[in-house]
Amino acid sequence: MSLEKMAFGAVLSALLAVAYAVVLRERRMGVLVTVGVAALGMPLFWNSVLNWTGATGMFSHDLPFPPFPISWQDAGSGIFTLAGAAPLLMLAACRKDPPRRIAVLSIAAALAALIVDVYFY
Repeated sequence: MSLEKMAFGAVLSALLAVAYAVVLRERRMGVLVTVGVAALGMPLFWNSVLNWTGATGMFSHDLPFPPFPISWQDAGSGIFTLAGAAPLLMLAACRKDPPRRIAVLSIAAALAALIVDVYFY
């Protein structure tokens, strides 16, 4: 996968994650930026690891289900984003928020990364 394609997908993931956070009635700029940064950085990191190791082809076989053709590569983007968004939110913008709120925002970021990976890569 080319760097341009990975960057395009990461930017789309970030925009969609911020849109999801706004739908969830989040208005604090620090939280929106943190969600966007996690949704931008983590899929980019995951796809870079796959490229560096030469494992992209092994992880990119889509499920033969046209409405939701997910692959391990797509799932990895969502999982990496969840794993990155939660600590970022806990340690920074949402440190005084209840855990449920942090979990919902982290899942929104991960879902954005997953959806973009499934349908745009």
